[in-house]
Amino acid sequence: MRVAVPFGKSKIYTAIVHNTHQNSPDVYEAKSIHQILDEFPIVTEYQIKLWSWISNYYMCTMGDVLRAALPSAFLLESETIISLNNSTTINDSQLKDDEFLVYEALQYQSALKVNEISNILDKNNILPVLKRLLEKDAIRVEEEIYEKYKPKLVRYVKLNVNYSSDDALQQLLENLTRAPKQSAVVMALFSLTANATKPIKISELKEKSNASSTQIKALIDKQILEEYFIKTDRIKYSGEKNNTIKPLNKYQEKTLDKVIQSFEKQSVTLLHGVTSSGKTELYVTLIKDVIASGKQVLYLVPEIALTTQLVNRLQDYFGKQVSVYHSKYSLNERVEVWNNVLKNSDKAKIIIGARSSVLLPFNKLGLIIVDEEHEQSYKQFDPAPRYHARDTAIVLANLFNAKTLLGSATPSIESYFNAVKEQKYGFAELNRRYNDVLMPEIELVDIKDKHKRKRMKGHFSDRLIAEMTDALQEKQQIILFQNRRGFSPIVECTTCGHSPQCPNCDVSLTFHQYKNQLRCHYCGYNMSMLQNCLACGSVDLDSKGFGTEQIEEEVKLLFPDYKVGRMDLDTTRGKYGYEKIITAFEQHEIDILVGTQMLTKGLDFRNVKLVGIMNADNLLNFPDFRAHERSFQLMLQVAGRAGRTTERGKVLIQTYNPYHKILQQVSNNDYVSMFNEQLDERYNYKYPPIYRLIKITLKHRDYNKVNTGADWLTKSLKQIFKTNVLGPEFPPVSRIRNQYHKNILIKIPNNQSLSKTKEAILKIKNSFFSIKDFRSIRLILNVDNY
Repeated sequence: MRVAVPFGKSKIYTAIVHNTHQNSPDVYEAKSIHQILDEFPIVTEYQIKLWSWISNYYMCTMGDVLRAALPSAFLLESETIISLNNSTTINDSQLKDDEFLVYEALQYQSALKVNEISNILDKNNILPVLKRLLEKDAIRVEEEIYEKYKPKLVRYVKLNVNYSSDDALQQLLENLTRAPKQSAVVMALFSLTANATKPIKISELKEKSNASSTQIKALIDKQILEEYFIKTDRIKYSGEKNNTIKPLNKYQEKTLDKVIQSFEKQSVTLLHGVTSSGKTELYVTLIKDVIASGKQVLYLVPEIALTTQLVNRLQDYFGKQVSVYHSKYSLNERVEVWNNVLKNSDKAKIIIGARSSVLLPFNKLGLIIVDEEHEQSYKQFDPAPRYHARDTAIVLANLFNAKTLLGSATPSIESYFNAVKEQKYGFAELNRRYNDVLMPEIELVDIKDKHKRKRMKGHFSDRLIAEMTDALQEKQQIILFQNRRGFSPIVECTTCGHSPQCPNCDVSLTFHQYKNQLRCHYCGYNMSMLQNCLACGSVDLDSKGFGTEQIEEEVKLLFPDYKVGRMDLDTTRGKYGYEKIITAFEQHEIDILVGTQMLTKGLDFRNVKLVGIMNADNLLNFPDFRAHERSFQLMLQVAGRAGRTTERGKVLIQTYNPYHKILQQVSNNDYVSMFNEQLDERYNYKYPPIYRLIKITLKHRDYNKVNTGADWLTKSLKQIFKTNVLGPEFPPVSRIRNQYHKNILIKIPNNQSLSKTKEAILKIKNSFFSIKDFRSIRLILNVDNY
């Protein structure tokens, strides 16, 4: 359970009781606990086991894990800010005296800190009072002050179902002869429905038929037309289960049998299914069986954007049993999900979530599905615990003797290695697309050659423009992929070559056109766009490189009659950011979608015919041992968005080096040869999955301090690990937010004990911090940092 404990004279913190014992400490006098906050435990024993594994394996403290796991509403602290909840009216008679005092004080002051409230009530222990007020919905806790905006509902209209037969229609039009305006509306609706594939907005209908809102309303009241809204809320699911689960085709059946067989022998199975082969349908069938046996299912997805589409699909099958959990949810929603999972309620039989949902309080887990298991978003980088959700999920499933299914079209090299080479995991393949659609045709465009022959318009080759024109004429949609947001990453003076840099980081500022400013993507520093060069004052400024904004602008110039949308970090802020763009694209309101790697994460769009990758080279030439594997995965995933229904899609990859091995392997969709080639390189250069990695990062404002600290640390580590220590080395961006970074990499061979290695590292870390000069340096240990 949670308890409130005093720290120092005035601070109170929330803590979790880990175990109870009778051994009093020798050195100091133990303080008494303020009070117990819960009537029943909110953390399960399984969680405590999992947390201690995370803290051991990822070398962080249990407190770090606790902070990551518990929704912050559970962690009331003395610095929390309390404000009044104006949306509810509270009857004074419902409140106890102390609650009323707080409530009254908040009427006069907009917000109070917890310690101010304890002065008002003249007692230390005010957390129970706040808890009661929270339960009555009278107050809000600090993180709730920013209300998430809700998107506006769009009204759509369609003809009532009763008039779908010809006779009924005939009858309807005869009835409406006396109301010419209303019959004009119905006729306008027909002509709109005939031409369009997407739902019809009421505003469009008004425009087309020149009718007033009252006339349309009259028709809706007569139940001739039906109005409906595109749904906005995710948690309240009003519909019933309305779809029966789709029957699997024979390839899916075969694969499913294989998965079930391998589950008999092994607890983890890797499913390698090509894009659009119907993996989700297969998962649904498995989920159905697990739920029928009364157990819970955890469905992990890498990206919040994905949950939107998935939730809708799973709710179609399972109705109210689906809950969603991720960081864009408000506190109350997260606490609700937490309690539902804890009580094993019917609302939380299936949890869909991003990586943090591994930490929920399950008590009857039967199956974990890790979809797109190769995604790097499963790894948490900052703050600690720097856990990898896929590996944590496997451990979690083991605690419950549950099964784990890893699914991906482009499995990560270590999972494939574990399944195929080491036989640690079971393995199943699904290599036919659903409906037997062919894999998209992939064409490499040599832009070096196109530049030479003057066949480029901006960043578009003639081939890409031709294909785009064809697709748009067939009323199909297009996705363009560019792995960089903003307009251009470097602004350079053509006279003296100076380019504006961020004052806090070692990077140039990126130009963002829609706000006309230069921004740093690392620390958020921004300034307005320069009119002339800072160094020599010349007005000739040129932008180098290109981001999604620039592509969007060029597309608008090339295809002025079509709707263009953009999906990157700048356009998807806010809880419903993704939803709005994805819905608009699904409803065919956007013809061309430009975006960063968010687009690649397993989204399912029906009528995308063409995918363009604007420049493949900046993916391949990245200084990281996984650059080739990552770009292979990224490109195949982007390619997988094309041609998902009946027609074969097409993918164009623009590159300066079309003969690159990886690009050839992408164009042949040849995962196995990519895997073997990469594995050889990993073997030769001692990288995972053959060796394990631990990365140590030192951070400090003082350049020399980081250097001496890193040298001392490396020397000590080399005495133990000899040649398996690499570094110290500055990363490509060596200063972020005025902190210098320096990295040390430790490689651990297979035969070397992991736990002993970690013990040795922690020992060295302790002696490092016993040196006075080094105490201010931040040391970050990152296990499996890839």
